[in-house]
Amino acid sequence: MKIRGKVFVFGDNVNTDEIIPARYLNTSDPQELAKYCMEDARPGFGRRDDIKGAIIVAGENFGCGSSREHAPVAIKAAGISCVIAKSFARIFFRNAINIGLPIVELKEAGEFEEGDVAEVDLENGIVRNVTKNREYRIQPYPDFLMEIMRTGGWLEYCLKTLKE
Repeated sequence: MKIRGKVFVFGDNVNTDEIIPARYLNTSDPQELAKYCMEDARPGFGRRDDIKGAIIVAGENFGCGSSREHAPVAIKAAGISCVIAKSFARIFFRNAINIGLPIVELKEAGEFEEGDVAEVDLENGIVRNVTKNREYRIQPYPDFLMEIMRTGGWLEYCLKTLKE
């Protein structure tokens, strides 16, 4: 599973209220949430045409704050294909995996700049900054996580497993 996209850079400690502000939580519709993705960190981000397939690259502690599941849902529904960060808040990490949003911890995330093109190979554990021709090693996703990603999330994975 390879992911390639334009990079949008965010800083450290991006919290779930910046990812999807509480004032927009009057719905659980993913497409409605997507419109307000990253609204308090970068107003209008979720309504941009150029974020489909893009990759968010951030610093430390991405997804900190509340445990709201809406945050990774908004990111995925906005069309973001992957989030790379130096580190993730534990609950955000779990919620992202549960909905099938690929996330990658990369200590060198700060080497990416806005507009770079990134490529992520989850199976082989490689992240590339295509623009700067740099390659980084990460822990490859284990087989069961790859299957969760392929099926679109934990619930879809469970339903598929039950049918088999």
